[in-house]
Amino acid sequence: MKVKSNSEILEFCAKIGQTVGVEVVEVEFKQGKNPTLTIFIDREGGIDLDACETFHRAINDPLDELDPTFGEPYTLNVSSLGADRPFKTEKDFNSHIGKMVEVKLNVAIKGKKYYEGELLSYDGDRIVLKVDAKNTLSIELKSIVKVNSYIDFN
Repeated sequence: MKVKSNSEILEFCAKIGQTVGVEVVEVEFKQGKNPTLTIFIDREGGIDLDACETFHRAINDPLDELDPTFGEPYTLNVSSLGADRPFKTEKDFNSHIGKMVEVKLNVAIKGKKYYEGELLSYDGDRIVLKVDAKNTLSIELKSIVKVNSYIDFN
């Protein structure tokens, strides 16, 4: 199935997202027996079902006009990225400075591939993580598999 590029769909959806107070963060198209376009949204304070429904209603007809699948049927989903979504953008990192994060590494640092700690800084090439009262780690982004918000289940 021929599909318009994710960047074209994202740019189109972002304009409509602004009108309803959400940020379109990512789009994902999965082909197969039941093709699906999922649009991931976010906003200050988080996303709830009402926000997803409001954006879905706002985007549904305009998306038909954009015709991302050139007339082929697909299912449209609108979703939050979830609490454990990986940080991908400078905004993701900068908005979590001073907050607890989880870091998964592709190479061990000090014998570990997983750390939890306070994100102290981000400069585009590396992060600095406060792992306890006495220790900080400077970690290159190329050594990181995933960074996301720390979720305390206690």
